[in-house]
Amino acid sequence: MITRYAIFGGQVKPGMEAAMREWVSENLTPLWRKFACAGEVRVLFGVEQDATGPNIPLILAVTYADQEAMENGLSSAARYEARDLLPELYERFFDKVELWHYVMDREQYFD
Repeated sequence: MITRYAIFGGQVKPGMEAAMREWVSENLTPLWRKFACAGEVRVLFGVEQDATGPNIPLILAVTYADQEAMENGLSSAARYEARDLLPELYERFFDKVELWHYVMDREQYFD
C-alpha cells in the first residue's frame, strides 16, 4: 500500500482556523473521498506544532493499493474538481501557503 500526502504548510489567517476547517470539510473532503481507487482518505487539521518547525495546518492523506491505483485516483474528475477549489481555499483562509506532495510506502503494525 502507498499513501500520498498533500501537506499544506503556511499560516491560516488569524481567527479563521475554525472557518477553514468547516470549509474544507464541506467543500474539499467530499471530493477527496471520491478519488478513484482511494482505499482510505484522512484529513488532518493541525492542533500543536513544534516551535521550531514549519506550520502545517492541514494534511490530506490518501491511501491506495498500489501505484496504478494512485494514478487512477490522480486522474479522476473529483481530483481536478478539488484542485480547482484550492485558489479559493488559499485566498479565503491563508496569509501564506505552500503545498507539498509526498508518496510513502505504508506499513502497519498492530499489537
